[in-house]
Amino acid sequence: MRKIFWLCFCLFMTFTFAAAQDGGLLTSIVNDAKFRDGPGTEWRWLGTVRAGTPIALDGRAPGGGWVRGIVPDGNVGWVIASAVAASADQINALPGVWVDVPFTLPAPAGSGGVEPASSIQQQALAEQQPAENASQPAEAPASVPLPEGGLQLTVGNNVNLRDNPSTSGGIIERLRTGTRVSADGRNAAQDWIRVATPTGAKGWVATRFINITAQQIASLPIVEGGASAAAAAPANAQSPGAAATPLPVVAVANTAPVRGFSYGGHAQSYAPTTVSAMQRAGMTWIKKQFRYFAGQSADAAAGVINEAHANGFRIVLGVVGSPSEVSNGGYFDQYAAFVGGVAALGADAIEVWNEPNIDREWPSGQIDPGRFTQLLAAAYRAIKAANPNTMVISGAPAPTGFFGGCSGNGCDDAAFMAGMASAGAANYMDCVGVHYNEGIVSPDQTSGDPRGNSGYYTRYFWGMVNTYYNAFRGARPLCFTELGYLTPEGFPPLPGGFAWAQNVTLAQQAAWLDRAIGLAASSGKVRLVIVWNVDFTSYGDDPMGGYAIIRPDGSCPACDALGR
Repeated sequence: MRKIFWLCFCLFMTFTFAAAQDGGLLTSIVNDAKFRDGPGTEWRWLGTVRAGTPIALDGRAPGGGWVRGIVPDGNVGWVIASAVAASADQINALPGVWVDVPFTLPAPAGSGGVEPASSIQQQALAEQQPAENASQPAEAPASVPLPEGGLQLTVGNNVNLRDNPSTSGGIIERLRTGTRVSADGRNAAQDWIRVATPTGAKGWVATRFINITAQQIASLPIVEGGASAAAAAPANAQSPGAAATPLPVVAVANTAPVRGFSYGGHAQSYAPTTVSAMQRAGMTWIKKQFRYFAGQSADAAAGVINEAHANGFRIVLGVVGSPSEVSNGGYFDQYAAFVGGVAALGADAIEVWNEPNIDREWPSGQIDPGRFTQLLAAAYRAIKAANPNTMVISGAPAPTGFFGGCSGNGCDDAAFMAGMASAGAANYMDCVGVHYNEGIVSPDQTSGDPRGNSGYYTRYFWGMVNTYYNAFRGARPLCFTELGYLTPEGFPPLPGGFAWAQNVTLAQQAAWLDRAIGLAASSGKVRLVIVWNVDFTSYGDDPMGGYAIIRPDGSCPACDALGR
């Protein structure tokens, strides 16, 4: 029996090597994996590929962590690299490809393929998905000249082309990721643009699904109407299952504007175990916090940014100043110049400060949402002048109801958000920063927390989402720069101040993180989630190691849950 197994193994390895000579790699799925139409969890989930299914790989994502392949039923898609039976060297030997590169490998022999989500799951996804995001992929249109004189853009996600700038508008056609369009106008709210497509159709597309900067949107004239019916399919339209028509290569990670939903983790190091765990979890972002002191050069942050990009991650840099310097003359301008320099170095997102509603991070007696908005405005202008593609996130306040309102000595986060909104903060950010780290119930729950004051919104995922989103009347999406669940499993009992999480298990941490990120992705209100945290180990009065998804024994149940 052992000889037969070894013979089969050798034949398999021989075939794998031969396939590799033709530009592919024949392997198999080792763990049930989600099959997606792009390299990341922000891409549409096509279904599940079961363990043992053969898959022929033709490439890997330029940023790492994901591979593209074809399974026996002919479906082509992307899976997280840790889900396939291939070594890191084999995966690294594959060419870097993007979604618009034609797939040419034949389906491997054998049985198995993509199992679509159940009808219940599909219905839930359809109900939760933003209406303006296309629910089904469109075939790539034949390449025809676009109208001259318009702004040439690329579709960042599968999206519906509608006959008016509203999700209630009729769908003219569905545009596939990577489709080139020509924009000639926008609506007054700047959240929809009018475009012409390669098929000759003309209509409206939500700006968040297009690779376009705020400056480009503002440069377009305000227009009305102008939509058309979908043009007839071109004579050379492809049949279902045919290889996609080649499209222009779109921008890859760390250069394109941030679009769609994605997630990552706050990590202490770039140790191989940390990077591997994050990739296994499907994370495409890493967060680092940087302490700025007056007079510091932005070059001090260059290494942090470059190391993130070298490891295949986009980076959120949380830039926090010194509370003792905030009142110094000219400090806001100095801080703004620093974050502008950081943006010029290629930071993908900058969180302006951290928890400015409490005196740990802002001078006691001077806490004021209006004053913080002044800093945010100065930082936003400097960042966008240096790099329009850098996403600006407002510093997330500490979630608390301790102060019973707002004063110079401390401010509850809901009151702080309301004050920022009144001061016009929505004009100076791309995303509202949020911290959620005190949950001890499923993110699906909106009541039933066993602690006192169980109805308070900070106890619940949806309580945080709705409170922060509504504070700005939906004018800006949310970015969770900290979202985590504390569990003492594998550690001593929690210190008194954190005893509220004593009964949370590691299995719950994994399941709740997976569910929270799934809800965030489908909510239409959240752009980014940063898991707090990946690999912190300290466990004292502030038990950061209890939030870590990599546990003391090296396991990472949350990575396995998120990566499936």
